[in-house]
Amino acid sequence: MILPLPPRQAYLVIDSKIVITMPDTRTQILDIAERAIRQRGYHAFSFRDISDDLGIKSASIHYHFRHKQDLGHAVVDRYATRIAENLGPAGQLDWPASLQAFCQVYQDALETSGVQCLCGMLAAESTGLPDNVSSRVAQFYENNIEWLMAAMPASIQDKRATALRIQSQLQGAMTVSVSMGDRSILDGISKQLISSLD
Repeated sequence: MILPLPPRQAYLVIDSKIVITMPDTRTQILDIAERAIRQRGYHAFSFRDISDDLGIKSASIHYHFRHKQDLGHAVVDRYATRIAENLGPAGQLDWPASLQAFCQVYQDALETSGVQCLCGMLAAESTGLPDNVSSRVAQFYENNIEWLMAAMPASIQDKRATALRIQSQLQGAMTVSVSMGDRSILDGISKQLISSLD
């Protein structure tokens, strides 16, 4: 019997046997930085924290990411790519299914991690972030809004306003769910959005 592998676990198949492999150093750095940002924020961790977690020298982190802002940008970029891949191309599904898929991304993220959306945490800190990080966070939201707009039927007249409403309500509901330790808040807002816009 083969047990299910943890999500995003690297592995090889050798002679029909699954061999778990460790992620490369760059991936481990990104994983630790993402977790730290989602739990404590961009300014609450350092390269030294990451090097201590990995048991390596800070110079090894600088080899992959020259400055903290380079790491921050890479973390957001990877996160945004992951969300985009989970959603798939805009308009691939009909509108109710597209909206449900968009809501599900937030619900799955909360269920899997139990912490704030990476870009939600960074958006709260946006005035103090390096420009390349804050602009990448803004682009993440713009991409989400454009995806929603492209998926909407012609019957929705002000598509941008509707997309902004969906994005804002889900992001806010996730923040409140994390703060209150109650996932049902996000689930309830998702259901309301789907029923009001199908």
